[in-house]
Amino acid sequence: MSDPAVRVDTASQVPPYEQIRAQLAALIVTGRLTEGERLPTVRQLATDLGLAPGTVARAYRELEAAELIRTRRGAGTRVAAPPTGPTRPYAAQLSTLTRDFTSAARALGADTDAILTAVRDALGPDRPS
Repeated sequence: MSDPAVRVDTASQVPPYEQIRAQLAALIVTGRLTEGERLPTVRQLATDLGLAPGTVARAYRELEAAELIRTRRGAGTRVAAPPTGPTRPYAAQLSTLTRDFTSAARALGADTDAILTAVRDALGPDRPS
């Protein structure tokens, strides 16, 4: 990761760790960060963004849980291989998009019912019940 592609808006209602997670996830699922590409260390990214290392560490933990990155002692943190198999070709990306949408909707002040209504409306009348 050569240039600082991640930015944090401290005035946003979205927590900084979530902003980092969402931006890195988007870079990974869109292919701007490719398999094996090394990410900055937690300390380095925290310093670059002016945040506490724990904030960046939480974002990295969530990306690892989503299987988008992997961290190995001595090898650093790298973009993981895309999931394989017939049942999960887009599951990680869908999960990331959903989390990004719900985080942004909550930052606007939307409650669960409003978010679900917006999703149902977006799916349109042909959606399965």
